[in-house]
Amino acid sequence: MVSIQNLHKQFGKNIVLNGVNLEIKEGGIFAVLGPNGSGKTTMIKSILGMVIPNKGTISVLGKSIKKSCAYRNKIDYLPQIANFPSNLKVNELITMIKDLRGKATNDEALIKMFKLESFLDKKLGNLSGGTKQKVNIVLAFMFDSPLIILDEPTSGLDPISLIRLKDLIQAEKAKGKTILITSHIMSFVEEVSDEIVFLLEGEIYFKGTINELKTKTNQPDFERAIASILTENHA
Repeated sequence: MVSIQNLHKQFGKNIVLNGVNLEIKEGGIFAVLGPNGSGKTTMIKSILGMVIPNKGTISVLGKSIKKSCAYRNKIDYLPQIANFPSNLKVNELITMIKDLRGKATNDEALIKMFKLESFLDKKLGNLSGGTKQKVNIVLAFMFDSPLIILDEPTSGLDPISLIRLKDLIQAEKAKGKTILITSHIMSFVEEVSDEIVFLLEGEIYFKGTINELKTKTNQPDFERAIASILTENHA
């Protein structure tokens, strides 16, 4: 589904990605983890074509993304921060995105799932952070694409909406989709992920299941396993 080979990215003197090699197979939920500044967002934005790497290749669905933008129609993306035009109403934004992408959608079911019916005629600038995140989720999931990228999807969600998000992610996985998630919430990652990819200082430190990570670090639980990696590398 996604193949990354020898990916390098530097901003000025700051080396953000330092020879990343990663294969993400089709189908399943993959969490991309790492401390702040480890290169997670840069790697995700490189896959999306929002950041141009200095070196290396990226393929999505078996085709190189270099000098191509058509592949993005096969990706649904939820950005970390929902920066919407504040003067637009929720229903106007949803209609605009549908018109831009021009694909069949299931927005009505998602609006119902996240109880957004009463917010459709409200301006986005007047919504709470949690409600904006629900709109963000609707926009990310309303197209039927094989690859879904979610950057900190739990941000600002109340407990009931978080349960609905988890159910939605599992339902998409059941359709055979590939889902990439970044998150700082370890309990969420542990509950939904099939595999984790741990980035450290621009390189892949670990790729595998949570149980494999616990074995590697000789730790009894996931949070302690992550903490031991960070402690070991900042000793």
